[in-house]
Amino acid sequence: MSHPLSTEEVSVELKDLVATLEIHRPPNNFFDFALIQQLAGIYEALAEADDCRAIMLCAEGKNFCAGANFASRGFGKDQLEGQAGQLYIEAIRLFRANIPVVAAVQGAAIGGGLGLAMSADFRVTCEEGRFAANFVRLAFHHGFGLTVTLPRAIGQQRAELMLMTGRRIKGQQAYEWGMADEFVPMDQLRERAWALAREIAEGGPLALKTIHQTMRGKLPDEVRAATDHELDIQNQLRVTEDFKEGVESTNARRPANFKGR
Repeated sequence: MSHPLSTEEVSVELKDLVATLEIHRPPNNFFDFALIQQLAGIYEALAEADDCRAIMLCAEGKNFCAGANFASRGFGKDQLEGQAGQLYIEAIRLFRANIPVVAAVQGAAIGGGLGLAMSADFRVTCEEGRFAANFVRLAFHHGFGLTVTLPRAIGQQRAELMLMTGRRIKGQQAYEWGMADEFVPMDQLRERAWALAREIAEGGPLALKTIHQTMRGKLPDEVRAATDHELDIQNQLRVTEDFKEGVESTNARRPANFKGR
């Protein structure tokens, strides 16, 4: 029987105080405003539920999340800016929800998908995991609060390396760097992520909530300030020739020819 919080694109299964949320937009699980809004609403509802103490977030198909996708909806510049701004408002709700989240990351967690993965408290990955902040290769600025969440996990130097090169980090290296908390074979990924969420859920519920809130601290406010800045720069770069070239060269799978304008 489907859980009442389930939607067409996000299923919810509750067992032993752990809610398994699965994103259903395979194979790449691109997100937009609507999907982040759905996730935020489910997070908030589960945070208030007596029968749930932790979330395991996963995604259908070969990739966790390959980023955001607004282009297919045919938005113009102003609409894109508005959608991105609204999306970040919804994303802050993910950080504010007082419930621990474990993300099971297989395949790509790229661009905004990396931002979604980093919004979780913990990440479990596998050899097939690929983490990348590829924005610079699109002549674009990173978003989703990665200004804060990435260095928080792996340190300022490594965060800058990822952001300025767009380099892909495989699962083993992500684990060694601290971007992932556990590294397991692909066929054990969800099982282990769920087990970690279950281990967390076994703690005293009042203590768990207060510890989670204490350790998150000012992170939601810091992410909000970061996304305000990120969005401002994104809107400036969105109209450049370089960004257009970055998108076109990526789609055509050819080297970009950036001109600095």
